[in-house]
Formats: sequence, C-alpha cells, structure tokens
Amino acid sequence: MECPIPTINATPHEIREILEEVETIAVVGLSPNPQKDSHRVASYLKSVGYRIVPVYPKGEEILGEKVYRSLEEIPFRVDMVDIFRKPAALPPIVEAAIRRGDVRVVWFQVGIVNDEAARMAREAGLKVVQNRCTMVDHRTLMGGE
Repeated sequence: MECPIPTINATPHEIREILEEVETIAVVGLSPNPQKDSHRVASYLKSVGYRIVPVYPKGEEILGEKVYRSLEEIPFRVDMVDIFRKPAALPPIVEAAIRRGDVRVVWFQVGIVNDEAARMAREAGLKVVQNRCTMVDHRTLMGGE
C-alpha cells in the first residue's frame, strides 16, 4: 500500500527546533521486541539524552522505563508524543495528547499519515510531524550517532 503525502507537516527548520526543545517523549506503540522499529528508535532517542516513556498495552518495563497503558496515565509532563500505530488509530491518540494540555508535538513515524489527526493537533496549537523518523531526523539534523 502506498503512503499518502501529508498535506500538514513540519518543515526541516521546525523539526530541528522540536528536536532541540523537547525533553520527554511518550512513545505510543513502543514494542518490547528489540527487532521492532519502535524499540530501535526509542533506544536511540534515549541514548542521545531524551527521557522515553513507553506507552504499550502490556508489560511493566521497556528499555528500563515504566510502561504506561495510555497517555492519560502518565503522571508527569510530556513534551512530545511519538506514534508507532496505524493511521486509523491516530485520532484518539491525538485527542488524548490534546487533553493532557502539556504536549507540544505529535510525531507520526515513517509510513504514518493521517491529515485529519494532524489538522486536529494543529488546530489545538500542537506542532505536527508526519511520515518521518525521529531517529533519522535526529541523526541528520543534530549530528547524532
């Protein structure tokens, strides 16, 4: 299946600013399986200094961090929500991010585009990145490992 081109997306300059400013990243769909993209990306982000918060339906710990079942359960500030879920699952995740009131960025990983969810986020004042990899962009724009 071909990935649609997003009509709402951050510019490379905005992406650099996001990567410079965020500290705590909730990773929705962070798999405990080290072979999965979500695990590799989150592991990289943690290794370069971001606080990673796993959001996953089972397990107690991933990458040495406590697992939360939903964004609502996280009891501290979250700057960005990095999403590894199918496009159809995005609207409720984005709604939860908006309801938190502290999330400034929603990031939809490579192959994930949902302009409806992106529009919701942008209208609520959040920055939106679609169809991009946080690890690749960090390495490219920030000179990461």
